[in-house]
Amino acid sequence: MTPKKQPPRAMEVLDHFVRNPQAADTLEGVARWRLLRETVHRSVEETAEALEWLVAEGFLNETSTTYSKPIYSLNPQVIDEAKKLLAAEQKPEDSPDNGEEEGA
Repeated sequence: MTPKKQPPRAMEVLDHFVRNPQAADTLEGVARWRLLRETVHRSVEETAEALEWLVAEGFLNETSTTYSKPIYSLNPQVIDEAKKLLAAEQKPEDSPDNGEEEGA
């Protein structure tokens, strides 16, 4: 019998069962928690990048606190600029569809 190549997620699944020795689940259950964990991790990373950029661009204020993580809030001095940026970001999505229909 030839040993199979180790699948990419095998160690992640094994780690879960080692950390939770009483766990028992179906294929779908294991896939669900694995996907959820991956989605949350990716979402946190993407949100951190977005917050970092928004602070660097001056759209958000980052307030350091002594007892918790930083707090983010809108910079009221740039609210008009922020609204213009949001409007410009929404136009490209709407324009091609509308333009194609009108030109057809």
